[in-house]
Amino acid sequence: MSRSVRAAVATFIMVAVTVAVASAFSFGKFEKVKVENGTVSIAVSKVSDGKARYFKFTDGGKEISFFIVKAPDGTFRTAFDACDACYREKKGYEQQGDKMVCKNCNMRFATNRIGPHAVGGCNPSHLPSTTSGNSIVIKADDLKQGARYF
Repeated sequence: MSRSVRAAVATFIMVAVTVAVASAFSFGKFEKVKVENGTVSIAVSKVSDGKARYFKFTDGGKEISFFIVKAPDGTFRTAFDACDACYREKKGYEQQGDKMVCKNCNMRFATNRIGPHAVGGCNPSHLPSTTSGNSIVIKADDLKQGARYF
């Protein structure tokens, strides 16, 4: 086997091992969450730095994605990682400063405005939540309502 072929094989193996380890330890964009007593609880400390954090909830084999971001006004905003307009593309949102940006149509939404009154179009689809003590609490039934987007 030539030196270049051995190098290519070694590189392939290193990449495959890195991907396998990253997958095993969930280094991806989404953290998986589980329901306990009808709710999902996420520690405020995980999401209090103003950076959007992404989560996945599995219900009957369907993965439902959502994000939590602390807005500049100090409130926690929760939304499905989808919208009424672009959800079929399954691209979701990314954060750029204090805005969430649709990765399909590039529309920008101030995090302060994400919520129950920002509806329709490409607005991040609101996911009801409450803050209780040091946790953000989301009802499993509310998460299940977002299944249509995924």
